[in-house]
Amino acid sequence: MTEEDRAAASLKRTPLYHEHRALDARLVEFSGWEMPVQYSSILEEHRAVRARAGLFDVSHMGEFRVEGQDALAYLQYLVPNDVSKLAIHQALYTQLCLPDAGAIDDLLIYRVGEDQYMMVVNAGNIDKDFAWAKQQSRNFDVQLSNQSDETGLLALQGPEAQHILQPLTAADLSSIRYYHFEPGQVNGIECIISRTGYTGEDGFELYCPSSRVVELWRDVLAAGKERGLLPAGLGARDTLRLEAGYCLYGHELDEATNPLEAGLGWTIKLNKGDFIGHDALAKIKEHGLTRKLVGIEMTGRGVCRSGYAIYAGDQQIGALTSGAPAPTLNKNIGMGYVSAAHAVPGKTVHIDIRGKHTAAQITALPFYKRQK
Repeated sequence: MTEEDRAAASLKRTPLYHEHRALDARLVEFSGWEMPVQYSSILEEHRAVRARAGLFDVSHMGEFRVEGQDALAYLQYLVPNDVSKLAIHQALYTQLCLPDAGAIDDLLIYRVGEDQYMMVVNAGNIDKDFAWAKQQSRNFDVQLSNQSDETGLLALQGPEAQHILQPLTAADLSSIRYYHFEPGQVNGIECIISRTGYTGEDGFELYCPSSRVVELWRDVLAAGKERGLLPAGLGARDTLRLEAGYCLYGHELDEATNPLEAGLGWTIKLNKGDFIGHDALAKIKEHGLTRKLVGIEMTGRGVCRSGYAIYAGDQQIGALTSGAPAPTLNKNIGMGYVSAAHAVPGKTVHIDIRGKHTAAQITALPFYKRQK
C-alpha cells in the first residue's frame, strides 16, 4: 500500500461515497473526510447553483441532540446568541466561544420541540465540540447525544430548488420561511426540511437517517434532471459562500478569532444574561476592535488566496483568510483581516502574490446578494 493509499484509508467517508465515485467525482481530503471537490467543473457547478440548482452531500456535518428540562438554560449559557427567541421549528446561527471569546466553532441550533434542540456543527470539529458541550453541561439537567453517524444531510440550493423538491413531498415548501424548518416525508423518507443555506441562494437542507440518504440523493437528482440540477462539490460550495460573504471555520473563524471582529456582532446578545465568553466580548465591544474582517477585490491582475499578505503602502496591515475567482461577478475576490483603522471600503491596498504587490481595494461584504 502506498503512502497515498494509507492516507486515503484513514479518511472518513459519508454514505454517499460510492455515489460520488459512480459520478466520477474528484475526491479530496477535507477536515478528515474524503469528499467530492467537483464532478464536472467548479465553474459549471457554481453557475448551476446561481441559475438553476445544485445538490451537495453535507452528510459529514455533525448533529447533536440536546434534551431535558434545562435544555434552554444550558444552550443560553453555551452560546452568545439568544436561543430563547426560537419558536418550535425555527433555527438560528451562533458560535461556541471560549472564555476569552475565541470561536471553538460556528453552528446552527434548531428548536425541534418544547425542550428539544439540535445543534449542527462543522465536520472537522465534531469530537472537539461534543467534548466541550458535554463538559459545559455538568450543572444542567440535560441529555446530550451525538447523532452525527446516524444522520445524513443533503443541501439543495438554487432558484429552482423549491420547484424540484415540491413534487417529492406533501409539505408546503412555500410556507417554510428562511431559518425555519418542518418535519416531513420526501419520497417516503422521514426528513427534517429546513431553509437556511450557505451559498447565497434559496434552498433546502434535508436531514434524514443515514441509512436512507443514498436513496434520497438519487430521488432528488432524478427529480431535478429536467430543471438542470447538477451534483455539486466542495469547490463550488466554497466559491458560492465566498461571494455571499459567509465565514468558513478554520479560515475566517478559529480559536484565535472572536465573532465581533468577524463581523458577526448581530449574533452576540450581551444583555441576555451570562454565557461563556460574555465578559471578554463585552470588554472587546467597550474598547473597540483592533482588526476587522473585510472583503478584498482585486483591481490588478492576479488571484488572491488564503494567507497572502495585505499591504497599505510598505506596511503590512493584515492577511487574507480566503480568496478565489468569483464566477458570478467575473472578478477575483477574497476576505481577510486588516487593522481596524484600514477597514474602509474603497481603500486601495496591495496583495503580495508570490512576491509581487498587486493592486486591490477593500470592499463591503457581501460581494453578492441574490434578488428576492
